[in-house]
Amino acid sequence: MLEYLLAWAVVHSLAIVPRPLAERLARLYTSIFDMAIPRLRRVGMRNLAMALPELGSYEHVRIIDGVFKSIARVLVSFARFPQLRKDNIRDWIRYEGYEHFELALQQGKGVLFATAHLGNWELSAFAHALMSAPMHVVVRPLDNPKVDALVEARRAASGNRMIGKKEFARSILQALKENQAVGILVDQNAGLDDGVFVDFFGTPACAGAGFAKIAAHAGAVVIPGFALWSEEERKHILRFYPPVPMTGDAARDTQSLHSCIEQVIRQYPDQWLWIHRRWKTRPPGSKSLYD
Repeated sequence: MLEYLLAWAVVHSLAIVPRPLAERLARLYTSIFDMAIPRLRRVGMRNLAMALPELGSYEHVRIIDGVFKSIARVLVSFARFPQLRKDNIRDWIRYEGYEHFELALQQGKGVLFATAHLGNWELSAFAHALMSAPMHVVVRPLDNPKVDALVEARRAASGNRMIGKKEFARSILQALKENQAVGILVDQNAGLDDGVFVDFFGTPACAGAGFAKIAAHAGAVVIPGFALWSEEERKHILRFYPPVPMTGDAARDTQSLHSCIEQVIRQYPDQWLWIHRRWKTRPPGSKSLYD
C-alpha cells in the first residue's frame, strides 16, 4: 500500500501543478531517486565504461545526469495523460517519418513498432493513438497490482489496447492479421532460454528472439520508432525510421534490430536507460559484468 500511495502522490502532484512547475518537481523526484538508490548510477557508469569508453568518465557522468532528466520528462507526460487530447497533443510531440508507417499499412500485414527505453517510450504509444489511431502495446505487469492498475489505466486512456506478455504471441498475430500496429520494447535483457546473443555496443547482449520470429511469421513490416526529446523545440519528436527487413533468421534479424537501436542511442546517449543491467545474462562460462 505504501508503494502505491507514493506512486499516486508523485503522479497526482505532477498532474495538478502548471507544467513548468511540474517539470522542476519531476526533476527533484528523479534526483531523490538517484540519491536513494545509488546502485542505479553505478550500473549506468559500468554500462557506459563498456559501451562508450572513448567518452571518458566526465562525459559518462553528464550522460547519466541526462538519463534522470529524461526520466523526469517521462514522468511529467505520464502524469498528464488524462489531460492530453487530439487538440493539444502536438504541444507535446510531433511526427517525423510518418510516411514509413503509411506505406507499411498499405502492405496489409500489420506493423510492428520496435522501440526501446529511449526518449519517452510512454508518450510515443499514447500520442500515436491520438495523432493517428489506437494501437496494441505489449506490456509486462508490474509486481504491485495497485501500481500496475494505476499505470495501465493511464496507458489505455488514449484508446490503446494492452497486451500482457503471457499471451502476447497469439494477440500480436491476431492484431497483425487485422493490419493493425503493435509496439514492443525490444531492448531488455533476456534469459538464455528465450534469447539470442547479439553484438550491442561491442559486448554480447542477450536479446529476446520472439519479436523477430513473429515478424517473419506474420510478414509484418518492422519499423523502429522512438519519441526523442528536442531541446530546441521543447517537445518530443516521434521519429519513425525506415523499415528493417526480416530474413526469417531470428538471430540475424534480432541483430539487425539492435544495430539500428544502437545507432540511435549513439545519437541520443543521454536519453537511453543506461541504469538497468542490460548485459546481465552472460554466455555460458562467462562471469557477471556487474560484480
